[in-house]
Amino acid sequence: MTTTKAEKRARSRNTAERFVDFLGPWGMFLKGFAKNPVMVGSVVPSSARLIDHMLGPVDWANCKVFVEYGPGVGTFCRPILAKMRPDATLVAIDTNRDFVDYLTREIRDSRFVPVHGSAADVQEILAALGHAHADYALSGLPFSTLPKGVGDAIADATAAAIRPGGAFLVYQFRAKVLDFLKGRFGTIDHAIEYWNIPPCHLFWAHKD
Repeated sequence: MTTTKAEKRARSRNTAERFVDFLGPWGMFLKGFAKNPVMVGSVVPSSARLIDHMLGPVDWANCKVFVEYGPGVGTFCRPILAKMRPDATLVAIDTNRDFVDYLTREIRDSRFVPVHGSAADVQEILAALGHAHADYALSGLPFSTLPKGVGDAIADATAAAIRPGGAFLVYQFRAKVLDFLKGRFGTIDHAIEYWNIPPCHLFWAHKD
């Protein structure tokens, strides 16, 4: 019996999907990177040292709404949920439907709200969920390679969405993101986390 081209393509897709499932979170991460490398930014998830360093300054006792842009497979989501108050909310926004569906299946926590959408629409997303503002926003989106205008739109929306006293936490392989933070936020703290592949710039942009 002759196998059609459509059947061969379907068989190939099924094999690829089984391989992604076998790899678990790493498989999903690689799939997301291959699908849209401009938005994912890295083929390697963040290290535990980077996560601890990035989240270190957060005032968890006074954090009720935390937003993450581009959560991917939840590398930051789980540590954030582990530190958050029982009545707090983590809103994870991603343009990749595969990641959103994966997180919906894998993270069963009533405080966790995955959203398929754009970080530039964070104000509208928060309002639809009944929140007037966010205390913190976190992003690993590669600002240096985002399409023209997208980085500015995200920075503007984030500065408007975060409450006074809150902060925008950003980790990047390049320091170009400073161009988007300056003028929109007050004090900007910077560090480099070398225990990561590759080493990463960390920024804490405070809304005074």
